[in-house]
Amino acid sequence: MSRDGALLAIDQGTSSSRAIAFSFTGAVLESAQQPFEPIYPHSGWVEHDPELIWSTALATAREVLRRLEARAIPVVAVGITNQRETTVAWNRRTGAPLCNAIVWQDRRTADMCRRLADAGEQEPLAQRTGLRLDPYFSATKMAWILEHVPEARSAASRGELLFGTVDTFLLARLTGGRVHLTDATNASRTALYDIVKGRWDSELCGLFGVPEECLARVEDCAADFGATDPGVLGTALPIRGVAGDQHAALVGQACFACGDVKSTYGTGAFLMLNTADRPVRSSSRLLTTVAYRLNGRTTYALEGSILSAGATVQWLRDGLGVIGQSADIEALAGSVQDTQGVYLVPAFTGLGAPYWDPDARAAIVGLSRASSAAQIARAGLDSVVYQTRDLLDAMAADGVAPAALKVDGGMARNGLFLQRLADILAVPIHRPGIIEATAWGAACLAGMGCGAFGSPEDVRRLWHAQASFEPRSDPSSRERELNGWHAALRRVGRQG
Repeated sequence: MSRDGALLAIDQGTSSSRAIAFSFTGAVLESAQQPFEPIYPHSGWVEHDPELIWSTALATAREVLRRLEARAIPVVAVGITNQRETTVAWNRRTGAPLCNAIVWQDRRTADMCRRLADAGEQEPLAQRTGLRLDPYFSATKMAWILEHVPEARSAASRGELLFGTVDTFLLARLTGGRVHLTDATNASRTALYDIVKGRWDSELCGLFGVPEECLARVEDCAADFGATDPGVLGTALPIRGVAGDQHAALVGQACFACGDVKSTYGTGAFLMLNTADRPVRSSSRLLTTVAYRLNGRTTYALEGSILSAGATVQWLRDGLGVIGQSADIEALAGSVQDTQGVYLVPAFTGLGAPYWDPDARAAIVGLSRASSAAQIARAGLDSVVYQTRDLLDAMAADGVAPAALKVDGGMARNGLFLQRLADILAVPIHRPGIIEATAWGAACLAGMGCGAFGSPEDVRRLWHAQASFEPRSDPSSRERELNGWHAALRRVGRQG
């Protein structure tokens, strides 16, 4: 097909919605972004207004399309990428949400997870889904909604309840309610999907009390997801790619070979390693997940999830007020040589992999009268570095020791942070030329779905490193810092 025109990526994240139009070589043609605020009803609870998710996604897409139209650039296909695990419930007939979306960071179902684990359900669930019994995943969120939202239970009894991750909700709205679809990556994060058999698991649906008929049909990541309703975006545009944000970033980083690994630093941080057609079962508390599914063939990955990365920087900005803008942290943290023994453990909503402690809460340890805002800011950056090192060590314990790490996301713009990563991980760090790897991955999937790209190899040829960071620290100082980090971890929770 013609390679004239644009691929439109709708990137719906935890703190903002974005739309980015890419050329077929990865150049950003137009972009728009709208931030929105999460809702914190109780300690450990995190929600989003689904209508705000929709309105910001719609507004940014319309703005980019308006600018493209002014330049006479047609959109060839649309790709969607989204915050994963966040769960929305809505009415099949009206399309109206029944309650706020429960966000992936939310910890309200920790007791439910413990009860199921005590009943021996952890291992059967892990064997089928590759996941853990943790509030992070969608299944217990759906169970909570059915138990606590009367409208959801009554809608289910009438056959009108629909559940979905954010991609499914956006697809329903974009197509005027004509489709109820998801892709294999988002399905694999619900704890209801058998990643080997490639289908919803009826026993797990029964375990969590989720009616299977409420769930979306699962497609490949590059597939026919319908077309936008002309009344929504002004024209019928084919939607041909969908993937959860971390999986889209894996595609955007061209991690198509076994052993390729990337880490995306957004609100959270997510390290994902391609394991090809083999689902590797971790003995180090990592997750086994679907990397992507193309042409009916599933590629798997090992993943480690950090719950607070950019969220830590946001807290330093909005909670403590030590920086005016997130980008200011590089200069402030770089104004001191080290933290002088200060460690920040960012367990604002518990700890993710490899600790899996939903009850841990954040702390700053090692403070003295000499401690400054700059040292706390540096400790905030370092907390993400140390957690990444713990994930890399877990992967090494599972038999995979990556020789280099590709990085992307907002924090990947921070040179100080990337040098600290190289020093503590003791491997080279590569920042790509296309820094918007998540949105680019969604565009690439749309390109594969519409025939603009013939195969992943077409995407791989476009990847190049914009900058690389080599390790500079000595092993003894690295070990000393990590020992201090693990001591700080032991103060805030069960793991360390």
